[in-house]
Amino acid sequence: MNDKFLSLLGLAKKAGKVSSGHDASFGSIQKGKAKICFLTTDASQRLKDEFIKTTRYDNRQIKCTEIPYTQKEINFATGIRAAVLTINDEGFAKKLIELLTFRED
Repeated sequence: MNDKFLSLLGLAKKAGKVSSGHDASFGSIQKGKAKICFLTTDASQRLKDEFIKTTRYDNRQIKCTEIPYTQKEINFATGIRAAVLTINDEGFAKKLIELLTFRED
């Protein structure tokens, strides 16, 4: 795996700073632990709409963004198959966003 974003995501998962899947991610957002929410490119539109709404509900200001990876690629990086995940650490969240921004340029 030569992708810095996926490598860092795998490290965040090992550090216990990632909630993955619908229920875990939803809980992380509700409890105020989530710093950012990521949705895979192959996530259903219903799931995307639900999490965009959830991250904005009750004046929450959690960024929710689609990442240029599929569930299969996330599975390879983290060992779990999920279309939605939250990063529950400010440092990891900032670095992952930085890597996404750099990747898009």
